[in-house]
Amino acid sequence: MRAPAANDLPILLEGVSIVSREVTILDSLTMAISPGAPTVLIGPNGSGKTTLLRAAMGLVAPTRGRVTWAGREHVAPERRAIVFQRPAMLRRSAGGNVRYALRAANVPHAERRQRTNELLARVGLSGLERRPARRLSGGEQQRLALARALARDPDVLFLDEPTASLDPAATKAIEDIVRDVALRGVKVVMSTHDLGQARRISGEVALMHRGRLVECAPTAQFFNSPSSEEARRFITGELLV
Repeated sequence: MRAPAANDLPILLEGVSIVSREVTILDSLTMAISPGAPTVLIGPNGSGKTTLLRAAMGLVAPTRGRVTWAGREHVAPERRAIVFQRPAMLRRSAGGNVRYALRAANVPHAERRQRTNELLARVGLSGLERRPARRLSGGEQQRLALARALARDPDVLFLDEPTASLDPAATKAIEDIVRDVALRGVKVVMSTHDLGQARRISGEVALMHRGRLVECAPTAQFFNSPSSEEARRFITGELLV
């Protein structure tokens, strides 16, 4: 484990707008990401979920507004990690991918083999250390991407639709890892199109539409008594356009 460092939580997005080529992707969005159970982002394609994750990670700067991490601005993402929907695999073994991530996180060389084994076991990839990463199945690659992200010992883990296109068994494996990560005190912020998945793993649900945060509430409240018309329509399967 690394020496103690300042925690990045809570993350506050205050009046954040992001405009690209005259298209508004996030529109005056205000949101707090606090410690606790996973926050799950839902909403139609193009609603701004991925851009919100990238802004909270610190990968894209707001056009207007500001993002702060535990009250600080412009903080290096040493205690944050993100896994994209289609993570790139290095031309190395599964173990080599994790060791690369550990080296990038400044984990001492003497600790890397043990940590690699621990991380692979944590995501259910024990015994596959020597397997070329690009020969793993889609679900295995996503779990390997999670192991690389966890090599940073993050305070917060952003996941961009990590189970898209995976079969039910692979989806369950990812959800089990998310639950384990959350139980260990890591804040998970995850986007999904799957309302069933949002019910299963979230502590709070945030609905986005047209770059705005429409509603954010504890899971049971969101699904049982939503306060917005958009949420009521989305939950019942209507299209938000």
